[in-house]
Amino acid sequence: MTDKTDIYNELKTTFEKKADPVKAVEMAAYMRNRFVFYGIPMPERKAIYKDLLKKQKKAGKPDWGLIDLCWEDEHRELQYFVTDHLYELRKALGYEDMIRVERYARTRQWWDSIDLLNRVVGSIALSDRRMDELMRAWSTDGDFWIRRIAIDHQLGRRDRTDTELLEEIILNNLGSDEFFINKAIGWALRDYSKTGPEWVRDFLIRHMDKMDKLSVREAGKYI
Repeated sequence: MTDKTDIYNELKTTFEKKADPVKAVEMAAYMRNRFVFYGIPMPERKAIYKDLLKKQKKAGKPDWGLIDLCWEDEHRELQYFVTDHLYELRKALGYEDMIRVERYARTRQWWDSIDLLNRVVGSIALSDRRMDELMRAWSTDGDFWIRRIAIDHQLGRRDRTDTELLEEIILNNLGSDEFFINKAIGWALRDYSKTGPEWVRDFLIRHMDKMDKLSVREAGKYI
């Protein structure tokens, strides 16, 4: 059996061969120079580990040892491998895995990793109602990135959206001056407006005076 360290080293070697120094500088600048990049565009990056993810999916469980190694690597592409890995295996993840997912959500944070992990959290929450209470707790967390996940974890649920939970979480975050929170509120409402426009209109009428203009503008795009 191939050791997790061998797989990690193979990935790094392949990324290094495909590295583009010019694009690496551009990609780092786009992320405000918070991370180091190899400079590999998303389609090419995903092609590199496509077969590996297929094998992991077939195995039916994440390779946490490999995931941890990649997450601790300074290169953002290897951290993207982690989020892609978790998303591909999302149906194999459960409530008990949230302690690991939370660690990734609380480290090496920026909107790119948070929004990808949001999809993983949302998948787990859809199949386990214990996640509702966790999302309530996250909605008042001191880390605004964690709150962002709580706000947006129901994206794409349509008629399966728990509007009571959605409203409670959003209300816990009204009055924030954080761009990424106000944007998330707008996105959550805009997304649900495609399914429940009347509910979103009513929400806006009731809470408009407490909402940031960005949230209102995003929420009203389709209604």
